[in-house]
Parts: sequence; C-alpha cells; structure tokens
Amino acid sequence: MSASVPLRPCVSRSIKPWICSSCSRAFTRLRNPQYAAARRYLNATKESRQNATPSMDQMHAQYKERNRTTMNYVFSIILGTVALSYGSVPMYKMICQTTGWGGQPVRSAAHGSDSTVDPSERLKPVAHHPRIRITFNGSVSDVLPWKFVPQQREVRVLPGETALAFYTATNKSSEDIIGVATYSVTPGQVAPYFSKIQCFCFEEQRLNAGETVDMPVFFYIDPEFVNDVNMKGIETVTLSYTFFKAKYDKDGHLRPVPMG
Repeated sequence: MSASVPLRPCVSRSIKPWICSSCSRAFTRLRNPQYAAARRYLNATKESRQNATPSMDQMHAQYKERNRTTMNYVFSIILGTVALSYGSVPMYKMICQTTGWGGQPVRSAAHGSDSTVDPSERLKPVAHHPRIRITFNGSVSDVLPWKFVPQQREVRVLPGETALAFYTATNKSSEDIIGVATYSVTPGQVAPYFSKIQCFCFEEQRLNAGETVDMPVFFYIDPEFVNDVNMKGIETVTLSYTFFKAKYDKDGHLRPVPMG
C-alpha cells in the first residue's frame, strides 16, 4: 500500500532584483538634484548655456557700478576732510572758548563775563598759596614757513596775580603771509581758571617777508583755583600756541589753509 503524503501549501516569496553596487551608486547620483541640474546644463545647447552665463558686457557693467560707488565714497571722505580743515579754527574757537574743552582758556568774571563782580576784587594775589609754574610752548603747521618760539621758558605766579609773557614770530619766506593761532592749557582741568586779558590768538597776524614781531600774552590764574579740590597737587601749567597759515576766501572770511 502506498501512503499518501499531505502536500504543503506553497508560500509565495517576493524575489528582489539584484543590482550591483556600481549601478546602485550611479542610480543614487541620478536622483541627486545637484547632479541632475549639472546633467541638464551639459545636455543644454550652446545658445542656452550662453544665456545662463553672464556676458562680458554685463560683468563690465557690474564692475563699473561698483567702482562708481567706491569713488563716490572716496570723494565724500575727501570733501569732508577739506571742509573740516577749513572750519577747524572757527569751530575750535566757538566750542572751546565757551566750554573750556580741550584745555581752552575761558573768560573769567574778572574781565567782563560777569558785570556784578569787581575785577579789582578778584585780581588779588593769594599770598598763602605756593606759586604756580607756568611753562610755554610754540609750534607752527607744516605749511607755514614761520619760526615761532616763546621768549621765556617759564614764569611763576600766584593765583590772582597777573603775568606778562612774550612770543616771537619770524616770517622766513619771501612773501607776506597771514597766520592765525590757537592755544590750549595743560592740564585741561585748569582751563576754566586760566584767564587771558590780552592775547593774539584767533586773530589775524600778518607778517611781511622776513619780518619778526613780538606777541604779548597778559594773563592770570583765577583765585578760585585755590578753592577747587580738583586743583590740588597741580604745580605746573603749560600754555601752548600753534600757528596756522590762513587766507581770505571769496566771501572775505579768514580761513586756515589745509595742512599738506
């Protein structure tokens, strides 16, 4: 007798196609958007490539626009520098004489800024205070062919005591020249107490060719210097003058010549 063997049900299995590793990598690159864009560019016609790439005229136009913008910035900076040079002395005079900023001496109550104060009452030396050493310095701009020096190295004064000093200026050129001087005081915190009675600063000084002149400075240290705690320990004050070459513009205003 033959025994019947039950048949096993067939199980269907999905058979995946086999792909080699090289083909798999190539298929992956084809699916990459950047690779596809590059393929489209290579397969494009010569005319379409030229349309996609900027032409030489377009590139020249872009460079020309950039250069024009850069030149505008450069010219703006140059014009601003020249304007600042011409306006430096008037601006310095206006701001510093009002505030004392930058060591610029200001006018004290002793000579006209306060009419209620008797100048003779303020111009009294403070005898119990040590004398203050005042030193002097002089210089000229690069474009001014002058020699400008103080006649004395220093003077010693009491607060409230007037003092007279002199500077000497010599025009070493062969033509007449107009000069304008600015000045300052060091240390800067002493400026509100450094009072000038007579001074040649910020005024036209015309020297003929080869001429030498003496320029006086009449000043004093305000007695309130003694009562200011910020002035404690200050024993030396330096008065500095700088001369600039100047000329009149078309409107008749005196302007400094920009430094070369």
